[in-house]
Amino acid sequence: MAEFRQLTPVEIAVLQKQGCIADDWSNLFVSPGFQTSSVRNSRFTGKNFLGTFTDDMTFPGGVHQKAGICDAWLHECRVGDQAFIGNIKGYIANYDIGDHAVITNCDRIYTEGQSAFGNGVQVNVLDETGGRQLLIYDNLSAHTAYLMAFYRHYHNFLDIITTMILDYADGIRSERGYVGPYAQIMDAGQIINVRIGSHAFISGAARLQEGSVNSNEYDRVTIGNNVVAERFIISSGSEVSDHAVVTNCFIGQGCVLSKHYSAINSLFFSNFQGFNGEACSIFAGPFTVSHHKSTLLISGMFSFCNAGSGSNQSNHMYKLGPIHHGIVERGTKTTSDSFVLWPALIGPFTLVMGRHYKNNDTSDMPFSYLIENKDNSWLVPGVNLKSVGTIRDAIKWPRRDLRKDPELLDSINYNLLSPFTIQRMVKGKQILGQIRQISGEATETYSWGTTFISRNSLIRGMELYQMAIIKFLGNSLISRIEKKKYSSCEELVRWLRPESERGEGDWIDACGLIAPKNEIKRLLRMTESGEIGNLHELEKNLKALHNDYYEMEWTWAAGLLEKTLDKKLEELSCDDLVAFISEWKECVTGLDKLLYEDARKEFRLSAMTGYGMDGDKQVREQDFIKVRGTFEKNRFVTEVVEHIRKKSELAETMIKQIRQLQ
Repeated sequence: MAEFRQLTPVEIAVLQKQGCIADDWSNLFVSPGFQTSSVRNSRFTGKNFLGTFTDDMTFPGGVHQKAGICDAWLHECRVGDQAFIGNIKGYIANYDIGDHAVITNCDRIYTEGQSAFGNGVQVNVLDETGGRQLLIYDNLSAHTAYLMAFYRHYHNFLDIITTMILDYADGIRSERGYVGPYAQIMDAGQIINVRIGSHAFISGAARLQEGSVNSNEYDRVTIGNNVVAERFIISSGSEVSDHAVVTNCFIGQGCVLSKHYSAINSLFFSNFQGFNGEACSIFAGPFTVSHHKSTLLISGMFSFCNAGSGSNQSNHMYKLGPIHHGIVERGTKTTSDSFVLWPALIGPFTLVMGRHYKNNDTSDMPFSYLIENKDNSWLVPGVNLKSVGTIRDAIKWPRRDLRKDPELLDSINYNLLSPFTIQRMVKGKQILGQIRQISGEATETYSWGTTFISRNSLIRGMELYQMAIIKFLGNSLISRIEKKKYSSCEELVRWLRPESERGEGDWIDACGLIAPKNEIKRLLRMTESGEIGNLHELEKNLKALHNDYYEMEWTWAAGLLEKTLDKKLEELSCDDLVAFISEWKECVTGLDKLLYEDARKEFRLSAMTGYGMDGDKQVREQDFIKVRGTFEKNRFVTEVVEHIRKKSELAETMIKQIRQLQ
């Protein structure tokens, strides 16, 4: 659409004959290749620009339609080449419509006044009353949102980042809406002040108002039947469909909200899935899943979380209003009918069962069960380390990443064992030891915070934590050793010395990004000082932290290795390394064998209950095998067996290589 011309008198006459009218034909401009046959029964008001319409397009079901405009009212619009607009019940006003776009069977699509299309919208996340409110924008990452929500005490940072987002919103603020190339909008109701990216597919939406649909050629956005969305941003690769209702929300990449899901004042990041239920003021990190109609997620932060049916939380003490919030750290699952009273802090990879009425803080006991027993909360530390479900989750998350956009907003670290979780295990093991020492080894039930721990669970928890710590350290050590070849043991030991101090100290999970707290604070200070001057630079620095993870991980692991072996790295001998790798092998294969036995439970006799209808025991076993297969051939079981073999071989190979240096 580089050049436009006015219509000739002959063209005007033809258009009028074809049922077209205009307030002023001199305000209708067309491309050089314009053909009057492509426009019928349409009205034009204000100044409009039309492209060339010559192509044929195919709709679902093999229906062919020629590009053009029919039965539509356009006001102050620009229509690209080979677009099709038809059967508009109301009108389209103040919109730029891209090449090959399709808009058909819609009501009214218009832009009224100045709009930033959802950018700069305030979302009252976590605290319904607004204590942790933040502004959303097109390229918001889970990590930037994390900093805005949880580092409120960095006042200057918060003011600066808020100003940056408002400036970004002002930069795209416009009186004109946009429908990108190859976008399709069909059977929609009202679309008001919405910017729609290329290749978007909108079918049957009831009402979209004040938002951005950030679809692109790599990963389109789908909006389906009877969706109502107000003040929103939907990122590439996401789907909002089937009566979903969204208000004041940011929806990240690869998300699905469908089947009557209702959400208000919430943030949903990469690969969130919400069906049937309800979300209110939640911070939903990557891979959070809620599939059930009776599930309410409210005023909480969740990450890699699977919420069971009937899961619920309470943020209201009926005193000062709904001011409380909770943190459910990565990898947690809630069982059916679970309840947690906010405020609470649930540690990583916890299984929450039952109803918990005390303000639990289990952050120092990762990979645990939190179980209700007679209105009390019982903790089983570390038991999830031997759960086949935990490992299955870790395997499936990368496989279920739906994002296809080459520009990923969120930097996701999938590691189960990282400095973030291992530091908790170190502290948890220390706490369990102190509890046992103070209360006595003969005590049957221990009390920790608002929870109870049985004697057997405490002892087993310490053992499991120790195995996981050694497994992590061995993984990190071997990865370091494998990076180069050595001519002597001394050269190997020198290589173990970290190259920088980046990675020392505590680590955090910034909603998918696992990084040292010192490095996160450094970025905050850089933003406050002006060294980071815009949103793009901040996101770029966060991605750099993600890319440097393994280098910083070794710095942290090396420090813990020294404490574990009670030796400085430079004092280690080849014999020390051989002994530690041998211990690592025992811990890795030991945990794998626990997983193997846990998986076996799914194939025992009780698991066959309900199989072999109308038959005897033999029929039941045959039916079970036909449906579920055998234990030995189960995919996960074979992967565990293969993992044991590979790690055993790796250990023997490393030991052999190190001994050759002596």
